[in-house]
Amino acid sequence: MSRANGVQLSLFTTTLDEVVPSDHFLRKLDAMVDFDFIYNELAPYYCKDNGRPSTDPVVIVKSLLIGFLYGINSERRLEQELRYNVAYRWFLGLGFDESIPDHSTISQLRRRKFDDADLFKKLFVHVVRLCAENGLINGKLLITDSTHVKANAAKMSKVAVQIEKDATEFFELLDAYEAEERKRLDMPEISRKPTGPKITTQTKSITDPESGWLNRPGKPEGFHYLSHQTLDAENGIIVAVETTSGNTSDNTPYLAQMDDTIQTLGAFDVEVQAVSADSSYDTAIIHKGLKERSITPYIRRTKIADRTKVEYKRDDFKYNHENDTFVCPVGNILPLRCLQRYESGIFKEYRANPKTCKDCPGRSKCLAPSQASRKLQVNIFQNIVDEHHFADGSTPYNHALKKRQIWCEGTFAMQKSRHNMSRLNRKGLRAAKDHGLLSATAVNLKRMVKCLG
Repeated sequence: MSRANGVQLSLFTTTLDEVVPSDHFLRKLDAMVDFDFIYNELAPYYCKDNGRPSTDPVVIVKSLLIGFLYGINSERRLEQELRYNVAYRWFLGLGFDESIPDHSTISQLRRRKFDDADLFKKLFVHVVRLCAENGLINGKLLITDSTHVKANAAKMSKVAVQIEKDATEFFELLDAYEAEERKRLDMPEISRKPTGPKITTQTKSITDPESGWLNRPGKPEGFHYLSHQTLDAENGIIVAVETTSGNTSDNTPYLAQMDDTIQTLGAFDVEVQAVSADSSYDTAIIHKGLKERSITPYIRRTKIADRTKVEYKRDDFKYNHENDTFVCPVGNILPLRCLQRYESGIFKEYRANPKTCKDCPGRSKCLAPSQASRKLQVNIFQNIVDEHHFADGSTPYNHALKKRQIWCEGTFAMQKSRHNMSRLNRKGLRAAKDHGLLSATAVNLKRMVKCLG
């Protein structure tokens, strides 16, 4: 029986390069990615000829990447891991006799200098560029979804507050579409009286007011952020990341994120050809936006619940393209009366004459007792929605939805279990954005090394 003798006080001579295996992941990563661009990005935030010597910013960035690559979601524990893990020291370029950055230095530099420089966004784009240059991104199919990330805020910290609802780019877009449609239909412009700010009540956290109260079927209730990610379906490379509060609709940042993706990939000569998403993105505005951008969508159709209690349903009314009218089951005409504007979009309203409906033999099957006439509302972009959904059930459609399920769901599960996306330690939207970008960058680095290494 052999027994190990204590060797804690033994002296030996070796190098980090001899200890780290030649096929170690960090060796492959170091050979593929040059982090020296960080020095140029951060140069304006350092003084050239005054002050104390700083900690190497590349060492800080690499340390943070190690935390996200290996699921170390604590800067105190990261400091400990960096101190005794030989492979980590080799990747950072620090010898046995050199000190490791302490957790406070990592935290303060990330917050004070890196946020101002938007460094993590630039790091993410830098890695996307490397993936594109190596042929890992082709733009033939991009897939989008969102996942919730638990905020650093307890449920008991919630309060109901009244806030002013801001006028967003979405509503400005609706204004433009409404004006264009009124001009096409030769309808007079509506002079809207100036109104005061729209006040709404929201559930907010006292400790992290920028997070949002998530309350969706199948999702955990509480304060969360949402990470909206777009992936290229060829190799699962994440090409766009946007973070919002947890009470934001999935479709709200979609078109802006798509424009950002088109611009990013266009710089690398990659053209976006088709996209896929689940039913939460099946809105007329998104379909219109994708058509304007010449992108083919494969989006699962939204199931609309029929809440009417009458016998004559929407499908029983036939549309007359020539006259732009609807015909009811007994032959009466529902002409176009006006345009209705809602937060969800702009709708053409077709309404029958109340005198006609009053004496109609099918009134009991068509109207509730309190209704004077039957009306139908159709989104002004419904023809585009129907055109896109014509591909439902086709081979490309099924292929796209399957790819979306595999890559999006699989990537989110991996990020939550291995790359620190289950919860946040810091507070605020900016911290959540940085967290999402670092997690996505870690995923891209692992997939790039797997494909090329």
